[in-house]
Amino acid sequence: MIKDHPSLIAHLRRGVYFAAIGIGTIFLVLPLLALFIAALAGIQNALVNSQTILTAIVLSMLTTSLSTLIMLIVGIPLALWLAASTSRWRQMMQSLLTLPIVMPPAVAGLALLLAFGRNGLIGPYLAQFDINIPFTTTAVVMAQVFVAMPFFLRSAIAGFQAVHPEYGDAARIDGAAEWQVSRFVTIPMALPALSTGLVLSWARALGEFGATILFAGSLEGTTQTLPLLVYNIFERDLEAAAWVGIILIGLALGALFVSQWITARLVGD
Repeated sequence: MIKDHPSLIAHLRRGVYFAAIGIGTIFLVLPLLALFIAALAGIQNALVNSQTILTAIVLSMLTTSLSTLIMLIVGIPLALWLAASTSRWRQMMQSLLTLPIVMPPAVAGLALLLAFGRNGLIGPYLAQFDINIPFTTTAVVMAQVFVAMPFFLRSAIAGFQAVHPEYGDAARIDGAAEWQVSRFVTIPMALPALSTGLVLSWARALGEFGATILFAGSLEGTTQTLPLLVYNIFERDLEAAAWVGIILIGLALGALFVSQWITARLVGD
């Protein structure tokens, strides 16, 4: 009977379509709305914890800035090599280096602890030089780099591979060395992908929690970044935790806007 009424079928499809849109929108927006409501109700509580929140903000900005710089310095050569390599092991190496994207954060923290902890693979050797990494600010930066760099690598590799080889070949014919081809041809032409990957990696580092709490702990002023503060303050003040969550969302949203703006400017140019 339904087949005899094509208009009815069209209405059913349209109904399912808009129902899916409505359910998806409500599901994604409702938690954010609840967070904003809780934050507005807890302004006074947030002021009471303002010094703790400010300390966590400063620490988060410092550590994510350092981790982003490290990702830039180490990630670009890695991505250039992976993008240009013709080795049969390239795919395996790329999968290994980007594995933290799908690795559970707690497992990432455990892996870092087993590698650099006092009883880890190289921890005892570091201890001979009075170098203790776990539960320090250095551990926070390392955890952020470990979980966020794969996002930058994937974006950078895609950007470098999108650069047509003819441009590099033309530079080589003109006498450019390989480093000059990378510096003046490949990297500038891949800037939109590099910028997007770097901003999104910074946002991922900003929101890192699982690996950090296992490898660095949650020590106020030393390792307690904003995500860890949300967890710690949640136990005693839900509304203040909501305020910290709003700050994190605002910073992440700002990163997305910056990424879109940079991409639009670079593509437009």
